[in-house]
Amino acid sequence: MAQSLLKLCLIFSLLCFASAQLRRNFYAQTCPNVEAIVRDAVGRKLRQTFTTASGTLRLFFHDCFVQGCDASVILVSTPNNKAEKDSPDDITLPGDAFDTVIKAKAAIDAIPQCRFKVSCADVLAIAARDVVAMTGGPFFEVELGRRDGRVSRESDVHGHLPLPEFKLDQLVSMFASHGLTLEDMVALSGGHTIGFSHCNRFTNRLFDYSRRFPVDPSMNATYVKQLQVQCPRNVDPNIAVGMDSVTPFAFDNQYFKNLLQGKGMFTSDQVLYTDPRSRKIVELFARNNEAFNVAFANAMTKLGRVGVKTGNEGEIRRDCALVN
Repeated sequence: MAQSLLKLCLIFSLLCFASAQLRRNFYAQTCPNVEAIVRDAVGRKLRQTFTTASGTLRLFFHDCFVQGCDASVILVSTPNNKAEKDSPDDITLPGDAFDTVIKAKAAIDAIPQCRFKVSCADVLAIAARDVVAMTGGPFFEVELGRRDGRVSRESDVHGHLPLPEFKLDQLVSMFASHGLTLEDMVALSGGHTIGFSHCNRFTNRLFDYSRRFPVDPSMNATYVKQLQVQCPRNVDPNIAVGMDSVTPFAFDNQYFKNLLQGKGMFTSDQVLYTDPRSRKIVELFARNNEAFNVAFANAMTKLGRVGVKTGNEGEIRRDCALVN
């Protein structure tokens, strides 16, 4: 018990320290238009490919949960090192998400005053906020001042990202290890409202679920039939399906309304409603979109503080895919 309390105190002290190091308008003197530049680049990319939205948001989450929010997920593998992005858990991150950050960074560095002064980690944090706002979600101020990490190892990824089959205890434990509460976890899960998943991530719930149940009994029967059409047996596992079957292109609270009807794509989605500990939060977000928006913005701010490097730590990468 004492060790657990000590661990929690350490996590929160580190979060408070990180929060003190990050601040809004960090680039007010060095690159005052940085957010407008990123917003323009993100908007162009989003108009070209809608998966930019869900991909960029997911990229930010995957980055922060492994090595902290330091853009280590963007680094490429070298002959002597296999990077995070080549982990089985990251391999499905869409190229459009990486491209969004790289193009926004290039647009920033094209301006002499800003050249090599803005980190890739901050670009990713701004871009994640922008894709949410551009698809109908909340706009919120982003704390800045992150530095880019120099370490990216494939071996660090496994066990540090939530899996589709996770139950609530596993989700709560993983998020708590980063100083995120149950409400934060449920709110961040709401990002799946614009998410896409490959068929092989959830078809175990549609076919041969168990000896007793051919299909996961917690799933809505109509939803099951819809997914079986989109992802039949032996389909290409790389086929992508929208996680919100009602408004897949809008950042809204429909994801939570879907959970009330048994239309959660992953076990880790549906358990948010089936488990009484999180059910009331789901019900609140389902009936009150503003409550969801506020909670999501707060959770994203807290997520953006996880494991950040500031001051003299890390570096400002010239190329987001390579260490200097």
